[in-house]
Amino acid sequence: MHQASVGFHCPECTKQGAQKVFQGIGSLRVPPVFTQAIIAINVAIFILGILLAGADGATGRGLTEMQRDYGLWAGGIWNGELYRLVTSGFLHAGIIHLGFNMWILWVFGQAVEQMGGKGKSAAIYFLAMFAGGLGALILSPGSLTVGASGAIFGLAGAVLVGQRAMGVPIRNSPLLGFLVLNAVITLTFSGTISAGGHLGGFIGGALAGWLFFDLGAKRTTPSWVPWAVSGVVVVALVVASVVVSNSWVNSQIGF
Repeated sequence: MHQASVGFHCPECTKQGAQKVFQGIGSLRVPPVFTQAIIAINVAIFILGILLAGADGATGRGLTEMQRDYGLWAGGIWNGELYRLVTSGFLHAGIIHLGFNMWILWVFGQAVEQMGGKGKSAAIYFLAMFAGGLGALILSPGSLTVGASGAIFGLAGAVLVGQRAMGVPIRNSPLLGFLVLNAVITLTFSGTISAGGHLGGFIGGALAGWLFFDLGAKRTTPSWVPWAVSGVVVVALVVASVVVSNSWVNSQIGF
């Protein structure tokens, strides 16, 4: 027996009392590795834009050129620059835009990684990114779109569907307030915020969440099915983006 502040404890109790208590990231069941990596890439690209701006001797020129060369718009996709569907999701218009997106990404990214791990988080994130790109091309094909908002809304959609799969009705989800608020903000500032990107990303993320957290959780579903279907969906989104872009460009030049 070991003497304690009150009475005596057995050796087993003493060992249990000496256990460490973790807070912050250390307390998470699954370390948010993917979320941290995506945030780091976004921040690094933003800093690169600032450095290029300074090297050119014109404030903001580096960021502006990166947005022009790698942002999403129908003309670029029509020209065969499919990489814009991905690169546009890692560019931001300013420090406030970046900061807000990274904060929301940190919140929802951690949640998704706790639910499915880094592999499924990556699949959900990029499927939502492609879906957000298609949404932006449908609603604002002639506008230059940048930002991780589409993919982030996809993470929110995945969390919402994942909660439902775990028995939490959508009407009781704490996410509803966030989604309603952001829907109002998106519609109010639709001239500067990509409504198509947000809506497309949310739908894509919700679909991916259903594939991995609902369909994939059923014992009768082979483990490869959600991954295979996600791959097919991504290919379909890319093809649809090309079709939409070509249609818009042809309409502009009179074909």
